[in-house]
Amino acid sequence: MPKNKGKGGKNRKRGKNEADDEKRELVFKEDGQEYAQVLRMLGNGRCEAMCIDGTKRLCHIRGKMHKKVWIAAGDIILVGLRDYQDDKADVILKYMPDEARLLKAYGELPENTRLNEGIVDEEDEGGVDDYVEFEDEDIDKI
Repeated sequence: MPKNKGKGGKNRKRGKNEADDEKRELVFKEDGQEYAQVLRMLGNGRCEAMCIDGTKRLCHIRGKMHKKVWIAAGDIILVGLRDYQDDKADVILKYMPDEARLLKAYGELPENTRLNEGIVDEEDEGGVDDYVEFEDEDIDKI
């Protein structure tokens, strides 16, 4: 049997996110890029995001971020637009919550953008509560 020549197994790979704590420079969008908010995760390295320009796009998470930067619904991301497919985009960067607040303060994101909350479906905003109310008579019959 060959000797193990690597530096460790999967437990070594788990502890590689020590650099997340340090402050990084705020990245603004350039031409061919757009800010977006993740609506839902689709699996297979893809997500559905609503871009600031009002277009809903299917976004592909690039391989450098895949399994290293965790993206969830409600996160603010920077996407690279495709000039040959308008309904698809590529995720370039995920903004941390404090970076997203700075973007909103600088006026890069519109005022109606909701940060640090998960995305709420349009159906759920109707004010209908999903709970069952029992009366005491129903409990006594059981």
